[in-house]
Amino acid sequence: MQRACVSLLSGGLDSLLATKLMLEQGIRVHGLYLALSWGCCEKPKAMAAAQQLGVPLMVLGVGDAYLDVIRSPKYGYGTQMNPCVDCRIYMFTLAKRYMEEVGAGFLVTGEVLGQRPMSQRRQPLGVIEQDAGLEGRLLRPLSAQLLEPTLPEQEGIVDRSKLLALSGRSRQAQIALAAEHGLTEYSQPAGGCQLTDETFARKAKDLFAHEARPTTKDMELLTMGRHVRLDDGTKVILGRNALENLRLEGYADDERYTLISPVFPGPAALVIGTVQEQWRDQVVHIILQHVKEEKLPEGALEFRCGRQRWTVERSAWQRASAAPELCQI
Repeated sequence: MQRACVSLLSGGLDSLLATKLMLEQGIRVHGLYLALSWGCCEKPKAMAAAQQLGVPLMVLGVGDAYLDVIRSPKYGYGTQMNPCVDCRIYMFTLAKRYMEEVGAGFLVTGEVLGQRPMSQRRQPLGVIEQDAGLEGRLLRPLSAQLLEPTLPEQEGIVDRSKLLALSGRSRQAQIALAAEHGLTEYSQPAGGCQLTDETFARKAKDLFAHEARPTTKDMELLTMGRHVRLDDGTKVILGRNALENLRLEGYADDERYTLISPVFPGPAALVIGTVQEQWRDQVVHIILQHVKEEKLPEGALEFRCGRQRWTVERSAWQRASAAPELCQI
C-alpha cells in the first residue's frame, strides 16, 4: 500500500488535526474538499487549512446527482431532512475515486466516534465504510484506537500507537491539541448541515415535492429570501435586503424572472416556475405586503421585469396591499 492518503478537509478543527497526524508520520497527503454550493462547510477555511498544513487541495463539486441522495436516502433522515449516513457514503465514494486517481492507499477523515448521533456511532461508521467500498482503507485518526485496525495500520504504514482515542461531542481535547501544534486556521464548531435546520429543511421538502429534478441552483436559492408558493408550479422568492435583491436578479433566466420596482425601496421578487400573466398582479401584491406604507411614493408605482416596464395605479396597489397575506413556506 502506498504511503499516501487522501484527507477530507472541511475547514473544521477535526479534519485539520486528522491531517496533521498523518503528516507527522511522514504520510504524503492529498487534501480534498467536497463543495456544496448551498451547504455548511467553508471552502475558504478549507483552503486556509491546507495552506497552513502545506498540503495540496483539490476542490470538487458534488453535482446534481447528490440531490437524489436527499430525495430517497437508503438509511433515512435525521431530525429534519438530513440523510447523514447516505450523504457520507456518497461523499466517500467520490473521495475513493479521487484516491484511486492520485494513487493514494487510503482515505482519512476527521470523524470522531459518538460526535454526531446519526452517522458517527460505531454501527453506521461500519456501514459507511462498507457501502462506500472502502473496507479497511478508511482511517479515522482521532478515534482510531477505539476502532478496528485499518489496513494501513496493519501493514505498518501508519503507527497506530500515535493515533488517538477521542470520543463524544466535546472538542476540548481537539482545541488543546490545535493550540499545542500552533494550528489556528479552522472554522469554529457550528450547527452543522443546512438540512438539519428546520427552516431550510421545510423549504427543501417543498422544493422536492414540486420539482421532479431540482438542481443545485434550486438548492442555493433555499438559502436566501422569503419563499411563497402561488401554486404547484409557481413559487416567489422575496429579497430581504439590498444584497439579496441583487443576488436574486442574478438568477433570472428562461425559467425564472425577477420583478422589482426602481422607484421605491422594497424587495425584489424572483418568480420560479410556470410564468403566467395572471401572476404579475399577485406578485405585486406580495411585494407591497413587505413595504412600509410611508416608503411608497404618491401616485402610480412602476415595476420592471427584465426589459419590460409597467405601472400600477394607486387605487390598484392600495387594493393589493389590503389583500390577505399569503403564507410563507
